[in-house]
Amino acid sequence: MTPTPMTTTPDALLALRATTPQTGAPGTTATADPRDPAESAAPGAVGRAAGPRIPAARSGADPAVRIPAQGGPAADPTGAADAAPTDGDTSGAPAPHDPCAHGFLPERPPVRSMIGTWTRLDAMAREAAVAPDRATALDVVGRADRAEELTALRQRVSRLSPRNAEAAAMRVAVIAVSCGWSALDPQAPAAREVANEAFLELWAAIAHRIDHDQFVALPTLALHNWAPERKPRRHIPIDQLARTEQLVPIVRWAPEGQPLSRLDRLMLAATRLEAHGIWLFRLADTLAGRAPDDSSTPTALRRLVRIQHALRAQLHSEAAELASAPATDQQRAVLGALAEQGALEPPVLQAADAVLGIGGRRLGEGRRQHLRRHLPAQHRAWLSAMDRHCAPVRTLAHRGGPDAAVYREAQESLIALRRTYTALVQTAAAPTPGPLPEAA
Repeated sequence: MTPTPMTTTPDALLALRATTPQTGAPGTTATADPRDPAESAAPGAVGRAAGPRIPAARSGADPAVRIPAQGGPAADPTGAADAAPTDGDTSGAPAPHDPCAHGFLPERPPVRSMIGTWTRLDAMAREAAVAPDRATALDVVGRADRAEELTALRQRVSRLSPRNAEAAAMRVAVIAVSCGWSALDPQAPAAREVANEAFLELWAAIAHRIDHDQFVALPTLALHNWAPERKPRRHIPIDQLARTEQLVPIVRWAPEGQPLSRLDRLMLAATRLEAHGIWLFRLADTLAGRAPDDSSTPTALRRLVRIQHALRAQLHSEAAELASAPATDQQRAVLGALAEQGALEPPVLQAADAVLGIGGRRLGEGRRQHLRRHLPAQHRAWLSAMDRHCAPVRTLAHRGGPDAAVYREAQESLIALRRTYTALVQTAAAPTPGPLPEAA
């Protein structure tokens, strides 16, 4: 049974959709390496520099609904080019990222299955995910090391396209958490005393390839581990695809032919939360640089409240199916390890926090950066920019009047949304209830 996405769009989202153009992400091309069809050509061209997009000062009609259109051809939602190299920027630098286009979702649907030499990594991740215990997962890595498969993959990392490198990173993350290594730094000498050395070298090489050391976290596992159940009939933006289509995990944490596990459903719920949260990213962009006494500020904050209420309702809709799904001790250990590292916070909640500033005040700035370290560099840069440019709006916390009341309502709605998500994680990690006692 596959999870069903929320089909009812709240009024607030409909209102925003009416004023927001829906466009796709730019497509990309690459030159294939004849030695291995899963890999792209060696680095060559230089791509555009990436960085956060911050709006300039605006005036005139209600800017709370003035979302700039995103140009470029539509994204490929079919997955037909999953296995082919699609590296338009062969410099290895990530493509420019605009969260207003599709949040922190990947530019295109994740790679369903890798080909060439990388099929072995695919198989290892699937085998490690369904391992009944940590020892079995460790044996999967040990066998791959003895067959020198890990070394062969390590030698090919530099030729991966960015999209396939992200796909490989997701699979490495699955293996790392299954083996209990999620807290390790693969480049630290001490890690070699705990984990398989060949796997650590592969892990470190992929981390260098995607310029993201701390990628073993729920955002990587969730946002790069889903696919639409059926092939969409037309090209649609990635966030709309994740909102409207039934999703299935690429690497399942439940054996094939069996119902999805709680961990599967939690990660799909996090993906759909990100897809529905696109409106929150656009409002964050609207509020950046806005003066607290600007007449459009309370309007945008009220819409932020409605969106956060809608996201909370969506999580509630996921709770019943998640609670009834099966879970194993191994999967609960995976969730516990990620929670201990602060590696479960969805990016969309971090975006709301960057606007409203709750995390910085309640947890301390160091803790906020600790939560963000699991995101790619471009995402962290965008959040830091929001921290700076939304600072004027956050001064409403120290004022009185109706505008300040709206700001505090937005803070309270974010706190409630975070608590709902935490409750969903706790449900996923809770022991599976045993059979009910038979009636006497």
